[in-house]
Amino acid sequence: MRTVTPRIEINLDKIRHNAKTLKDLYGKKGIQITGVVKGVGASLKIAEALVESGIKSLADSKIANIKKLKQSNLNAILMLLRTPALSEIEEVVRFADISMNTELDVVRALSAEAVKQRKTHQIILMAEMGDLREGILLKDMPAFIEETAKLPNIRIAGIGTNFACFGGVIPTEQKMRAFSSFVKSIQSQFSLLLPYVSGGNSANYNWMMHTQDTGLVNNIRLGESIFLGRETVGGTLIPNLYPDAFCFVAEVVESKVKPSVPAGSRGRNAFGETLSFKDRGEIRRAILGVGRQDVLVSGLTPPKPFEILGSSSDHIILDTKKVPLRPGDEVKFSVDYGAMLSAMTSPYVYKKYVYTSAKAQKASLSITTA
Repeated sequence: MRTVTPRIEINLDKIRHNAKTLKDLYGKKGIQITGVVKGVGASLKIAEALVESGIKSLADSKIANIKKLKQSNLNAILMLLRTPALSEIEEVVRFADISMNTELDVVRALSAEAVKQRKTHQIILMAEMGDLREGILLKDMPAFIEETAKLPNIRIAGIGTNFACFGGVIPTEQKMRAFSSFVKSIQSQFSLLLPYVSGGNSANYNWMMHTQDTGLVNNIRLGESIFLGRETVGGTLIPNLYPDAFCFVAEVVESKVKPSVPAGSRGRNAFGETLSFKDRGEIRRAILGVGRQDVLVSGLTPPKPFEILGSSSDHIILDTKKVPLRPGDEVKFSVDYGAMLSAMTSPYVYKKYVYTSAKAQKASLSITTA
């Protein structure tokens, strides 16, 4: 059977290994993991792999994905990873076990809908700790909780915070102590029992490894660490994890020796960019049948010695450094988070699930962690 391109190859065995390793690593510090599946389009096969690895809660920012996960009858608690839009309240209450919230008007709408559906909807209130994405200002949290407590069919299940997503703010020891101290004061003031004190995401790895006291934090939301084996503050690989559970594959549609500099008067390209070119003489160039509408090209790393020269909506141009590729040949790329997310959510990219033998898996791990 002819293989399909472009495609992203997903190694479920490596994902299971990474998930279980991280679950055990964080578990030693008393922290449970919520698996964030938004970067993989809430793939049911991947979600099942996480649950099989012992992860008990999954999170996504799209209610359509939460609905898909709910209807698959996965044995997992499902979290909506952002404050709901007012236009999707009915589905949030129907399909999400928990939603993260920062706006009272939204919580009021959730309450009214929960009464209508005869359900109790759980919420995690997100506290603003400086990254300036979503979050309730700390000074406003008491009044927010007082108003929320008056609403029927709403239960405050936790307090969370976020780091290194918008502002790049690092979850330092000082920041994490301040967060735990704040949660402790809120618990005391309102006599709250909080099953979730969700202290961050894949950016929290270094803090978790080095801290002597995790405070009240008992939950961390992980996506990139599980799927790409790295922490996100510095992009450092985490020991004993696979960084190559995902591989992007594209097909050569043209391979020719051409000049390295365009000929003629030049203006902007199709994306409004004005590019400069270094004269390398004639080079062997390969064109791949995939482009920016399919994947975040800047997040792809080609195999050595190849170099990406640029891309259009449906082509990637490679300098193959005299390697004689032919039409029909495949080129495999490693991916960063942006490339993985775009490929996994693109309808034009085929998803292929692959497995490795235990022996090959062990050999691969020894190479990547050496």
